[in-house]
Amino acid sequence: MVESTVLIPTPLRQYVSGKSSIKLEGKRIIDVLTKLIETNSNIEFHIFDEKRRIRSFINIYVNDKDIRKLNNENTELNDSDIISIIPSVAGGSLNKDEYMRYSRHLILPEVGMEGQLKLKNSSILLIGSGGLGSPAGLYLAAAGIGRLGIVDFDVVDLTNLQRQIIHSTSNVGKSKLQSAKERIMEINPTITVETYETRLTSENALDIIKKYDIIIDGTDNFQTRYLVNDACVLLGKPNIYGSIFRFEGQASVFDSKNGPCYRCLYPEPPPPGLVPSCAEGGVLGVLPGVIGTIQATEAIKIIIGKGEPLVGRLLLYDAIEMRFRELEITKEPSCPICGENPTISELIDYEEFCGIRGGTTAEQESVPEITVKELENKIKNNERITIIDVREKHEYEICNIKEAKLIPLNDLPNKVNELDSSQEIILHCHTGMRSAQATALLRNIGFTKASNLKGGIEAWSVEIDDTVPRY
Repeated sequence: MVESTVLIPTPLRQYVSGKSSIKLEGKRIIDVLTKLIETNSNIEFHIFDEKRRIRSFINIYVNDKDIRKLNNENTELNDSDIISIIPSVAGGSLNKDEYMRYSRHLILPEVGMEGQLKLKNSSILLIGSGGLGSPAGLYLAAAGIGRLGIVDFDVVDLTNLQRQIIHSTSNVGKSKLQSAKERIMEINPTITVETYETRLTSENALDIIKKYDIIIDGTDNFQTRYLVNDACVLLGKPNIYGSIFRFEGQASVFDSKNGPCYRCLYPEPPPPGLVPSCAEGGVLGVLPGVIGTIQATEAIKIIIGKGEPLVGRLLLYDAIEMRFRELEITKEPSCPICGENPTISELIDYEEFCGIRGGTTAEQESVPEITVKELENKIKNNERITIIDVREKHEYEICNIKEAKLIPLNDLPNKVNELDSSQEIILHCHTGMRSAQATALLRNIGFTKASNLKGGIEAWSVEIDDTVPRY
């Protein structure tokens, strides 16, 4: 069999364990490249496009001959031939405009020309273009990250604009991906933006994530957060974590090669519905700006190799008190994916792991529900019912169903003596999650006629009374 030496350029060495050359057998160029990918799967995306064609910005030379002048990928090889992979950025430089654009980086000794070229040759994937993805994406684009990927499947909603600064009023109702890409390209048209309009799942996560050097987790649900963590551990990718709620945020860098992963910090997800979402609990608009910017900072530090990343450290931010705290995170030997004896070797069903199916929590499935149309009919027919609003007082002041009595969820256990167990009781909240908990609570203590309003006051506003404000 013919054996050739493949020379690996500096930007691609990170995908082949830092090797500058690899000896491979094969009669043709395509045979050698196929073997290269079989043994180093992370390099595939950087050489081939989706149709398995050599990318246009990659040149392949056999000895001193361009294969485009020979027989392209079917070029036959002789023993001891030298194959050179020459990407457009290999040994790259900045053009005149880039010198001006990144001048404030270039004069920083810690960045300089070398660091800026590292940024230009790097790739980062944003999971989500919402509250955290907005500032992270904008600053990474401005910093000159060469290739920026974005995963999102949502559309821009008016409620997003309070914090998701990458989107604008004119983009309400449009794809978040398209909105984010247009804004990023306005900031820096020299970079490449790749979009994935899909929900990240166990079926596609590895294929998407493996194409990028660093992953930034901007998700807002636990099932995707565990999915991203596990995929990053399996692929050996740094996972830059951020989370926000009300006035508080968290940030860390989960890098299983050098420290703990997300499962080391949180081995199991909370029960569904226990931790309210931003839609339920609210979030200060500027908070994701702080945390998302920290995530972007950590990514840049890792790429240029400067500073101390947040590996093994959990950064806590309290906007109300304007305080930062730092906690140590240790690698857990018993961690099921990055520990000494891992039991997770492939991606699992994360909705099942988190107790969620089709957007419905297990708690919601366990209690009886009525629709807003059924409630409307009961009110019109003057049926003897009690409607209880379990939201907070400030939410009730935003909007309410006039026939409903306000008893916040946390107050409900102390006020059950005010309720008649023989009467039909219908409980509602914003979207139906908290009221499902309330319904379960009442039924467990003998209120057998208690039921949950499916979709909450949000559904009431959409389907029954559009004069009720949405939030």
